Amino acid sequence: MSLRRRSITPLFVLLFSLTSSAAKAQASEEWRSWNRPVEPLKIAENLYYVGASDIASYLITTKDGHILIDGGFVETAPQIESNLGKLGFKLADVKILLNSHAHFDHAGGLAALKAKSGAKLYAMAADADLLEHGGKGDFRWGDEGTFPAVAVDRRLADGDTVTLGGTTLTAHLTAGHTKGCTTWTFDAGGLPAVVVCSASILDYRFVGKQSYPGITADFERTFATLKKLPCDLFLAPHANFFDLEKKRTLAERGAGMRNPFVDPEGYRAWVDRMERAFREEVERQRREAAAAGIGCG
Repeated sequence: MSLRRRSITPLFVLLFSLTSSAAKAQASEEWRSWNRPVEPLKIAENLYYVGASDIASYLITTKDGHILIDGGFVETAPQIESNLGKLGFKLADVKILLNSHAHFDHAGGLAALKAKSGAKLYAMAADADLLEHGGKGDFRWGDEGTFPAVAVDRRLADGDTVTLGGTTLTAHLTAGHTKGCTTWTFDAGGLPAVVVCSASILDYRFVGKQSYPGITADFERTFATLKKLPCDLFLAPHANFFDLEKKRTLAERGAGMRNPFVDPEGYRAWVDRMERAFREEVERQRREAAAAGIGCG
């Protein structure tokens, strides 16, 4: 498919230039590069990175079992299980699966992880049907970019909480990138953590015939929400959003240093950058529509 490059980063141009099913989700070298195995690491008390080189997954441990956020590609699921083992944890002890958003690079492994662990999957209601249909019927990608369908055990609304073993996570609906895009917040050893959902605008239409009715207003609400969230630990579904490798290197240098994952400035800068890209694209589409004599409703 053809995408307008001026409004999309190369990462997402490659991600969604799809012509095959989930079984071929890593058909390109670029996609495979996002899914290179990397060592897991501890981010903060009871919080661990267990994903791949760019496709993120997070383990939150509790006394009553564990919570896992995001399942990556289909091919990421075995890596996640391996990384849990390297940290001394078992996939069988994961009781709850959560998702940032229903795209194949973050939801592709959920079905396998759910089947093997026996965990329950909780997801925002607006993305739940997409998860249960394996990505089919996506508002932008139609039936391309599919992944193994996975049953949702609990459908969440904005502000709902998920609690296990004394740890509570709050689900914030930050829609736009998907209709149910979910940002998760929780306390990690006294540090407010944010696993932000993507706010990338891809080639979405905001003026005239919108990519879906209300997408522009959804992005507006999303940025308003993200600006209000307290954040010390800035995390995201793609490692490049929060510069995982740089922070990993700093963490490996060790003693006496502030935890490099404490990065409220990086979080604010990311939100500002995403909002600026959105507003510039809306304005560009308005100018384009005005030049063509098309209404902007």
